[in-house]
Amino acid sequence: MFGRGQKKSDSTKYYDVLGVSKSASEDEIKKAYRKAAMKNHPDKGGDPEKFKELSQAYEVLSDAEKREMYDQYGEDALKEGMGGGGSFNNPFDIFESFFGGGAGFGAGGSSRGRRQKHGEDVVHSLKVSLEDVYNGTTKKLSLSRNVLCSKCKGKGSKSGTAGRCFGCQGTGMKITRRQIGMGMIQQMQHVCPECRGTGEVISERDRCPQCKGNKVSQEKKVLEVNVEKGMQQGQKIVFEGQADEAPDTITGDIVFVVQVKEHPRFRREHDDLYIDQNLTLSEALCGFQFAVTHLDGRQLLIKSNPGEVIRPGQHKAINDEGMPQHNRPFIKGRLFIKFNVDFPDSGFLSPDQCQLLEKELPQKTSNHLSDMELDNCEETTLHDVNIKEEMRRKKQQQYQEAYDEDDDEPSMPRVQCAQQ
Repeated sequence: MFGRGQKKSDSTKYYDVLGVSKSASEDEIKKAYRKAAMKNHPDKGGDPEKFKELSQAYEVLSDAEKREMYDQYGEDALKEGMGGGGSFNNPFDIFESFFGGGAGFGAGGSSRGRRQKHGEDVVHSLKVSLEDVYNGTTKKLSLSRNVLCSKCKGKGSKSGTAGRCFGCQGTGMKITRRQIGMGMIQQMQHVCPECRGTGEVISERDRCPQCKGNKVSQEKKVLEVNVEKGMQQGQKIVFEGQADEAPDTITGDIVFVVQVKEHPRFRREHDDLYIDQNLTLSEALCGFQFAVTHLDGRQLLIKSNPGEVIRPGQHKAINDEGMPQHNRPFIKGRLFIKFNVDFPDSGFLSPDQCQLLEKELPQKTSNHLSDMELDNCEETTLHDVNIKEEMRRKKQQQYQEAYDEDDDEPSMPRVQCAQQ
């Protein structure tokens, strides 16, 4: 029936046009056509020939029989099997039927005159841990959404037609007026309660038995949300055309907004990580060694250099142990460690401890006093103070003194002008 020896490219051209593989599923073919057709529509400045090729490819690959014939015998044999010359449908008709009645472009093909509204996007907050954005993960989320009724194709009726609503004359909106005063009338516009804003009514007898005339039904869908390494707070993950479906409406997107939960140990700033580490006075002076469990479970050994003294509030950094960069996960920031030094709780050292420290620690000879100088000095006593509380008390005292001075100041006599 069909000629043999077709070239390999003859049965892959339509797949290449849509940018899918020969093993692509029906859903993948639909998504590829939807994206490419919207981009290349002539009314949006696209290439008419490219738009025609896309529509022809979708017409064949979306039909199981045509696709099987094309895969086996190629394009020429397919055209022969479609009736001699192998004429395809109008590309604008294919586009209109795919989007449920026109995509709202003003001058193209048969979609002219009917503007489709764009459905609302559905936004969800996606809470993840710092470990999730460090290592990357996949979250499976179950969602419910409205889809066009499969039995009536979103028409809501058995016959595929609906009558005009008499309550709003097909506009979907009703206007009510009421008098609020002498010669004053208030006019209000609201959605028609009879057709719920659709402008159409379906008789009880003609209603679709599956959706009961609602045109849509509920569907549960499981989405696999890929959280990529290095994603930032507030970054969006978009599933195009996966929101609620509605007749004569371009389906909106489902959008997940990444919300990173606070971590008990690590703090993130851009591509860097920060941690705090407490050291005893002995560790700060004589050296330290400890392990840090990283966000991927690795144990990092952190230790000081021989003879190194750590000051309170000092920072150290480890290269390439920070957060991975988004889309470039092999490039990482730095891990910063802030050292806090804990001094002894008692606040006092024994005489033996003092002598030992004096031997080991360097002395400041500039402050050393001779016996004669000590005899000429008056001995004082140090007291513990809270400097913040002391400053607050002084401010309050100064304010009170200024207030008292105002009360004690005598009033000045009034000056009167002498009349001549």
